[in-house]
Amino acid sequence: MPLLTTPALPPGSLSAATQPVIDGEGLRLRPWREGDADAVVAGFADPAVRRWHCRSLSPAEALVWIAQWPARWRAETDAGWAIVEGGQVVGQTGLRHISLDEGLAHISYWVLPAARGRRTAPRALVALTRWSFTELGLHRLELSHSTQNAASCQVAQRCGYLLEGTKRSEARHADGWHDMHLHARLSTD
Repeated sequence: MPLLTTPALPPGSLSAATQPVIDGEGLRLRPWREGDADAVVAGFADPAVRRWHCRSLSPAEALVWIAQWPARWRAETDAGWAIVEGGQVVGQTGLRHISLDEGLAHISYWVLPAARGRRTAPRALVALTRWSFTELGLHRLELSHSTQNAASCQVAQRCGYLLEGTKRSEARHADGWHDMHLHARLSTD
């Protein structure tokens, strides 16, 4: 019989706490700030990021995007962090579709061009994964990416997220519908 891990925090735990700053792997994950709007606009405008999204953001839309995170934290549905290195925002990572009852969340991330090639995404993913399992008490983290996104596949595999399968035509990207790889990691892995 498999060992049971510590259950996830009970519902109401996130909304009762301040969203944490997560330090690790030479970076800091911190809640988004209004002053980060330029980095958000740059991220959504970057062709390598935009390829996997269907939208870009104006400066005003970036401020709305930033302002939504505290409410999503309080609703216990999502959490987003700026990836900061050397005092500069170099990307984003987050938990989507958090279910404390099920001990489950979905991971997202992107990295700005200046931070690529320095293992920024894997370092951020390791820090967020560790926090999600040890502090939040989640049991399963899922990560999806287009089957055409080899860089994200490498990040997932480097961080111990096993490939579980392919979801056909699951996500719409800038160039149409994509099949998506589903990777996952368990707290017991």
